[in-house]
Amino acid sequence: MLNWLLSAVIAVVIYAVVIYIVGRLNLGLSVASFTSALIAGAVIAIVAWLVNWLLVDVLNITFGGGFLGAILNLIVAAVVLMIADRFVTGYSVNGFVGALIAAIAIAVVAWLIGLILPIDANPTTTMLLSALL
Repeated sequence: MLNWLLSAVIAVVIYAVVIYIVGRLNLGLSVASFTSALIAGAVIAIVAWLVNWLLVDVLNITFGGGFLGAILNLIVAAVVLMIADRFVTGYSVNGFVGALIAAIAIAVVAWLIGLILPIDANPTTTMLLSALL
């Protein structure tokens, strides 16, 4: 349990760094401070887990792989960013197109961090939260 909790905290901190970088680059979202990015990282992880649970476990909808699956996952990620915008002060998304751009930028920055550091920089932490339930 302690190992899982430490992994979840590390994943949220890494995701907060990713959100902060994307926010400072003005790529579809803005963040007032690192604290806002940290809260946004936790909220996005929870919202992403809820959306994944609703789509996959309740409605039994899977996106699969390939180009269409990537586009659908990108749209879901953009919607998750927009939902988190409603709950976190100091974090704002610039419309749906801004959310799409931010989702792409977050994926690229997380990928780059994953190349540099020997850790998984998965922004949604869905795997960590699904282990709890």
